Amino acid sequence: MTAPTLEVKDLQTHFFTRDGVVKAVDGVSFRVGAGEVLGLVGESGSGKSITGFSILGLVDAPGRIAGGEIRFQGRDLVPLPESERRKLRGSKIAMIFQDPMMTLNPVLRIDTQMTEAVLAHRDVSKARALEIAREALVKVGIASPDERLMSYPHQFSGGMRQRVAIAIAFLNEPELIIADEPTTALDVTIQGQILHEAQTLCRETGTAMIWITHDLAVVAGLADHICVMYAGRIVEQGPIDAVLDRPAHPYTVGLIGSVPSRNRRGGRLFQIPGMTPSLMNLPEGCPFRSRCPRADDACLEEPPVQAASHERLVRCVHPHDEPLEEVLR
Repeated sequence: MTAPTLEVKDLQTHFFTRDGVVKAVDGVSFRVGAGEVLGLVGESGSGKSITGFSILGLVDAPGRIAGGEIRFQGRDLVPLPESERRKLRGSKIAMIFQDPMMTLNPVLRIDTQMTEAVLAHRDVSKARALEIAREALVKVGIASPDERLMSYPHQFSGGMRQRVAIAIAFLNEPELIIADEPTTALDVTIQGQILHEAQTLCRETGTAMIWITHDLAVVAGLADHICVMYAGRIVEQGPIDAVLDRPAHPYTVGLIGSVPSRNRRGGRLFQIPGMTPSLMNLPEGCPFRSRCPRADDACLEEPPVQAASHERLVRCVHPHDEPLEEVLR
């Protein structure tokens, strides 16, 4: 079996505040291989983005990685000094942020920003760096790349800026890209184009990708595997088709049921009751039990991670084992 590009084992990222410890990521484990896309989904505050920042070593105080391993190409990144991590960022591991203006400097032309990103990690001439930048813009579907290289970020639309951000992420042919909700602010047409281009680039280059989002409809056509996060933990993971067709965890069922579907035209959308609990004061046992229609006294104990059918893992005492349409009836 081919070794994964990234393997996360029991990752724990905690924020040590005056009021207590916030367990933003609490025992997360997953893996993603070359050319694969892993969807990391969940409500706001579930720990998705902090997981991505932890992999890159971008967690600021008072947060820190309190335990676990982050193995990138077999090498544990957790104990690495900051100088070694900086060598990996932008070259071996890249990130696409939700707001492209977090990537792009508004006062510098695109050619300057892209060539600097190449020259910082590769021993090439400035002319070659400019050629690499031009090729990257072509790959993400930007027309007239020579003209666009001479432009400033404010001269691009939101969708075009995000394409440039994606091009920058692919500049140095990284082995892993972490995309943190990069299409949330875009209209559905541009969103679909960018999703297709990102998926194609991963297949062609062999780059592994983690796509962080709250939108199950996005990962349905993009990801190979999916991890569903709730309250800092992964509650279900497995192949994308298996999880979406036969979700085992009641939380996954709720997320899917909340997505508008032509199959249930005219009917009310499913709504998960309540709110995500505070990560500082999680209830005993299963953190989802106060919102779960299947909860009982057994859920007062910590739910174990168990294997479900179709290569899935689920953290639940009472998992579903029926097709989605039967569960939502």
